[in-house]
Amino acid sequence: MGGPPAALDAQLRTILQDELLDLTQSTRTTTLFITHSLEEAIVLGDRVPVMSARPGLVIAERYPPFPRPRTGDIRSTPEFTTLKGELWDLLRKEAVPA
Repeated sequence: MGGPPAALDAQLRTILQDELLDLTQSTRTTTLFITHSLEEAIVLGDRVPVMSARPGLVIAERYPPFPRPRTGDIRSTPEFTTLKGELWDLLRKEAVPA
């Protein structure tokens, strides 16, 4: 995983994601958050660009279908699971050498 939350245990990372979600929604600020975590990108993002391996180019962009304000409860929805699987498929293709 990427970014400062990467070294945290899963429970604390989830709590911090939810806190960041609350903060960005309450201040209504535009935030650029770079992560290797699919879950983090889906929970926090309104746009999730997917980067290729070298050279790093945007190969896809997805828009999580969760209205604002949102909570971390979206993690348990079928839409979340579907989007996470779709993003993983895109990334897997980049990780496997041709």
